[in-house]
Amino acid sequence: MEMASTSLSFPSLQPHFHTPQHKSSSSKTYTRRLAVRPITASVSEKPSVQAPPTTVSPSQLPIRKIPGNYGLPFIGPIKDRLDYFYNLGKEEFFKSKMQKYQSTVFRTNMPPGPFISSDPNVVALLDGKSFPTLFDVTKVEKRDLFTGTFMPSTELTGGYRVLSYLDPSEPKHGKLKQLLFFQLKSSRDRVIPEFHSAYTDLFEALEKNLATTAKANFSEANDQAAFNFLARSLYGVNPADTKLGKDGPSIIPIWVLLQLSPILTLGLPKLVEELSIHTFRLPPFLVKKNYQRLYDFFYESSGPILDEAERLGISRDEACHNLLFATCFNSFGGMKIFFPNMLKWIGRAGVKLHTQLAEEIRAAVRSNGGKVTMAAIEQMPLMKSVVYEACRIEPPVPFQYGKAKKDMTVSSHDASFEVKKGELLFGYQPFATKDPKIFERAEEFVADRFVGEGEKLLKHVLWSNGPETEKPTVGNKQCAGKDFVMLISRLLVVELFLRYDSFAMEVGTSALGSSVTLTSLKRASF
Repeated sequence: MEMASTSLSFPSLQPHFHTPQHKSSSSKTYTRRLAVRPITASVSEKPSVQAPPTTVSPSQLPIRKIPGNYGLPFIGPIKDRLDYFYNLGKEEFFKSKMQKYQSTVFRTNMPPGPFISSDPNVVALLDGKSFPTLFDVTKVEKRDLFTGTFMPSTELTGGYRVLSYLDPSEPKHGKLKQLLFFQLKSSRDRVIPEFHSAYTDLFEALEKNLATTAKANFSEANDQAAFNFLARSLYGVNPADTKLGKDGPSIIPIWVLLQLSPILTLGLPKLVEELSIHTFRLPPFLVKKNYQRLYDFFYESSGPILDEAERLGISRDEACHNLLFATCFNSFGGMKIFFPNMLKWIGRAGVKLHTQLAEEIRAAVRSNGGKVTMAAIEQMPLMKSVVYEACRIEPPVPFQYGKAKKDMTVSSHDASFEVKKGELLFGYQPFATKDPKIFERAEEFVADRFVGEGEKLLKHVLWSNGPETEKPTVGNKQCAGKDFVMLISRLLVVELFLRYDSFAMEVGTSALGSSVTLTSLKRASF
């Protein structure tokens, strides 16, 4: 799920709030004995810099036939699906094939396969050199490939193919993406204050839970805070004051499940999952009534944006379904996945990093009049690096697809491969962004990896359906909300360490990522 909103760099976004004033009575630390598995996370004494890999011209690489095969019809895709979900698991599924074929480029099947996907055959690109081919819209078509080898029913999106499923060559792609750019440009002044408001409420609620039960589920509280923030910042409306009330965060996951269930595991018995969500689509009518509630909320809240849509030549109805998708699937979905993941990596890195972040963030805010501004955020290089590193080590969107527009050559670090027009290319992003030929200590969370000279490696951070060093345009498929998502991710870290010196947690798993439960929050002491 791509996180979408707008591509603005927010140069004049200057809302602010005062640094919290802490009373001595609030310095209590809520603690609980906690056990976490061994981790690999670090913050270097000096910035970790690695020179980019020496590039070899594709013409100098040997041409190699793409290894691998798809197996027998029906049987091959089913076998790969069982290996992917159950017998091996996702990571080992890819690693075992890389080892077998001695290649990061090979042929395989990707779920769901029969009977949901008519053609599960893909060419996998599993390194940082070949993967960016999937971003090049002169080489690949992105039409109806947002979720991979199948496309969910348009009954779940009002009968429309929404922006995420459109190729840039389609006329409506540019208009709809331009509408998202307009949306965030018009709401830019609300972003920082509304984030502060929503996440202050979140942290206060977590503190109360810790005080009474010694545990506080960040992931659950984050869902409500994220939806409130998005509604109030993007639309200027508080959901609690509407007919939707507080139900948005409970409706959205069911709607998303109906779209993504063929490529998820829900922890059900294997036979149950195989005979249900992996073989047949869940019917859209299961969420029809609640989806209408979401639609009504966005339609009633989006007047000026819908006016702009009509000016661009998009009907108000189609625009509203796209706004709903961009907000609930892309933005809310991204915050639901990435915020707990980022908190997990920061938490595991330990008190040393927490102290460095708190010192840097508070000093920058003090030097900007005690206010969080864009200028203050730019003075926090370690904080920015931490967010980039979280995006690198566990990108919120793990998969990319593209169909070859023409016969072409795709190169890995070791060889070149001839791809035929019409073949479906697939990339598993965590392997590309943890490519050991690009990143030193690639499997470790290195907090200061992108500080100073390390910024040169940002072109290999690919979470947004494009390199971090490039910008979304109406002509590419890079996440329209790249800069917006980066801003709010930074704001979470800023809010956290303005308020707390350190925290501890337990980490579990969910269908879409990590589940984080806080076990300690130490209030700011300096």
